[in-house]
Amino acid sequence: MFALAGVLVVIISVVSGYLASHGKMLALWQPFEVIIICGAALGAFMVANPFIVQKKVLTMLPQVFSGSRHNKRFYTQLLGLMYCLFQKSRQNGFLAIEEDIESPFTSELFNRFPDVIRDHEVVNFLTDNYRIFTLTGLPAYEIEVIMDNEIEQIQEELVAPSHALTRVAEALPGFGIVAAVLGIVITMGSIGGPIEEIGGHVAAALVGTFLGIFFGYGFVGPAASHLESLGTHELKAYLCIKACLNSIVSGYAPPVAVETGRKLLPPEMRPSFIELADDLKQYR
Repeated sequence: MFALAGVLVVIISVVSGYLASHGKMLALWQPFEVIIICGAALGAFMVANPFIVQKKVLTMLPQVFSGSRHNKRFYTQLLGLMYCLFQKSRQNGFLAIEEDIESPFTSELFNRFPDVIRDHEVVNFLTDNYRIFTLTGLPAYEIEVIMDNEIEQIQEELVAPSHALTRVAEALPGFGIVAAVLGIVITMGSIGGPIEEIGGHVAAALVGTFLGIFFGYGFVGPAASHLESLGTHELKAYLCIKACLNSIVSGYAPPVAVETGRKLLPPEMRPSFIELADDLKQYR
């Protein structure tokens, strides 16, 4: 919602200032300049990034306007899932959760938490690392090293979409200059013609420069920064799981284990101690 409001503020500020200076909106209508700039930027984006990064960008971009899927409800469900998993294994043994760990997406336990089950990467991180502990019985510090190495790789993957979009934002002013140069080439071909025609071509060339800068700094650059923030929020889910698993491996009770994970969540997304305690009552 705030992102959409920001987009409107950018557009209204630029357009109103332009109109207040007696500018004509029709002069800014240069669809072919937009095709040159946006098409070239899209092509460069596709060349510069592997398909998996392109897919991740397209997946995360809607969250710029709709808000992060890793919200307070998601984290509350994540903590509830880990509490149920830990409690079940403590009461009935590791064999009782074997089916849940091996097939989480068909597990009745996991499907009680719909927001979490939709995030396959988070679910796989939880089950893979809990499986290592149940199969090997490694001490907590060795499990932590394994998770740290995996989280380091995950962090690189989470910032990749932001970096990819940032490079597009940096390139857009350059593609605006490309469109402007092509406009000047057309203008040179019109020398000797009517002055109105020459003036129109020059205006179109200048609009190309304007659009490249406007798109880059007004929309794509801020969207890239927002993607970085979304990646940071998503990383907190893995750090939360790591803290909870490390605590349960160290021998702490399930309520204490999930509390260690709760403390690592972003303040605006973190359920309070009382809220989490009340939520966990339904699983006892």
